[in-house]
Amino acid sequence: MPLAGVYDIAAAYVNDTGEGEEYAVTTVEEALEGARAILIDRAATDPALTGRLYDKLVATGTISTRLIAGKDSEGAKFADYFDFSDRIRSIRSHRVLALLRARQAGIVKLSIDAATPPPPLSHLKGEQREAARAAAENYKNARSVYEREVAAALRIPVQVLNTVDSEDRVLGWLAATVRAAWRKRLHPRLAERIRENLFETAEREAIDVFTSNLRDILLAAPAGQRTTLGLDPGLKHGVKCAVINGTGKVLDAFTIYPHAPRHDWDAALTRLKNAVRTHGVELIAIGNGTASRETDKLAAELLARLRAGGYEKAQKITVSEAGASVYSASATASEELPELDVTLRGAVSIARRLQDPLAELVKIDPQSIGVGQYQHDVSVTALRRGLDATVEDCVNAVGVNLNSASAPLLARVAGLNRTVAENIVAYRNENGPFTSRTELLKVPRLGPKAYEQAAGFVRITGGVEPLDASAVHPESYPIARRIIADALARNGAVWAAGALTVPGTSENEKALMGMRPADYITDTAGDYTVRDIFAELLRPGRDPRPEFRTAQFSEAISRIEDLAPGMVLEGVVSNVAAFGAFVDIGVHQDGLVHISQMSRRRVHNTHDVVRSGDIVQVRVVEVDAPRKRISLSLLVDDTPDTEPGRQKQKKNKRSR
Repeated sequence: MPLAGVYDIAAAYVNDTGEGEEYAVTTVEEALEGARAILIDRAATDPALTGRLYDKLVATGTISTRLIAGKDSEGAKFADYFDFSDRIRSIRSHRVLALLRARQAGIVKLSIDAATPPPPLSHLKGEQREAARAAAENYKNARSVYEREVAAALRIPVQVLNTVDSEDRVLGWLAATVRAAWRKRLHPRLAERIRENLFETAEREAIDVFTSNLRDILLAAPAGQRTTLGLDPGLKHGVKCAVINGTGKVLDAFTIYPHAPRHDWDAALTRLKNAVRTHGVELIAIGNGTASRETDKLAAELLARLRAGGYEKAQKITVSEAGASVYSASATASEELPELDVTLRGAVSIARRLQDPLAELVKIDPQSIGVGQYQHDVSVTALRRGLDATVEDCVNAVGVNLNSASAPLLARVAGLNRTVAENIVAYRNENGPFTSRTELLKVPRLGPKAYEQAAGFVRITGGVEPLDASAVHPESYPIARRIIADALARNGAVWAAGALTVPGTSENEKALMGMRPADYITDTAGDYTVRDIFAELLRPGRDPRPEFRTAQFSEAISRIEDLAPGMVLEGVVSNVAAFGAFVDIGVHQDGLVHISQMSRRRVHNTHDVVRSGDIVQVRVVEVDAPRKRISLSLLVDDTPDTEPGRQKQKKNKRSR
């Protein structure tokens, strides 16, 4: 039978009598085609087989790309993926998104296979041709493993796959059927399933990276209620300037032209000096966009002149201006700053985000803040859902001053929406500051349910109820008052300005010494709630954000051309991705600290090492000015010969 002719066998199944025309097999070719289709369908619908093949492909297969002919110039930004291959099981999420983006752009062809498909031999010579032959043999062997699995599942002896007979004989026909089942049906389906799963995993990780970075930016240290001068740098159209007081009110706004083409340097310094002295400016916030370093030099000279005249309290800080232009043109900015030209609103935003990053950045679409990883490659809905939840978590963690918060900030409080937030602001404007949390119930469209959700996250200082300044929820006030009464009676504590203290000591904890949270647990307040009340009574309205500090950029480094390998500089982490962290070192182009340059130990999660907003010391590893690429390292004490990557290279060379 193995050597029998398939046409002779199939002839027995031909029905040319006209009976049962709907299912009639009228030719030998139809009979063979139908038989093959039945076998292929049996393999494709076998869950045990497809499960094994899927697991094997994920465990041992590769994902690879090849450049589409003639697309090298158009796809220059994807140059790293023109000829790329990696294991499916170990490829990083950021590479998956980059590969899919290059594929969708029509720059590369993407393959998911048992091994990396070999290049065509036609145009290769010498060593390249031999390497391609070896790759082809490896690919053939890897693919045969899957075809043997298919043959076994169909109860076809695997030996038939080694046959060289034509399809006219049973052996050859069975071998061709097995190959067709794998190559034309099973492999394409499994490859598409793997591609979808890789993307879904990469998408989740990208959103996690974005939300983690956003959380770090929103919870960055606030400079506080200090009079601030915001500078939005520019060349031809000038530097936009705005002075705001401690509550964010605009005191002055103007434009100066210190840079090309006007070069009105001295007049700019005079105007800035007058503004600083007139309004008592303490902080100068400089946007990090175009002309940032030039403007930073202007600010440095301004500070030198001020100090020479006895004015010592001002300092300059570079601030990310991502999203400032989006805010300037928004409806929120028009409502808040109707008297200001749209070009000057960005300077106000830059100044305010230094005072309180959270309060200002909630006014901007999170996707415009610029802390994501391949954000345009993921689901807009899923990304927005994750970002919105992160913003709300941050706002609720810090709390909101009910008598100064903007509508966009209030709208992020649990239980509130934009309409209710605007009603709160309108009520406040009409009736004056809130004196108690319960007064919220008088706000239109803010019912008991919304109040119950929001009350613990809003703060009122100087109101009729001192507990309103804390994170203690009104429903827990009776418990808090019991704790306060016991502290006063047992420990001689004092309840003043919303906090428990013990006279003559700076250790607030003594006010609750010997008191156990377990003694105050009720049906509505568990152990965690009571412990939170203890903490709030000692430090009401505590801010979870870190203490404010600034990075000092090198005065001698202002352009990428000024950099040289080996330099150690201070910078600010501007963004964290799965493959590393970007650091602003003050040259208009962020440098990359690759994950391999973060620690001498293996790093599994970059956020375990650095977070957006961190001030770090970095060493310049490599500079590629034409491509605007800067490689940095957190291992500042290492020399080129001791870098982790170089050590690995040397080891590989020795092993060969």
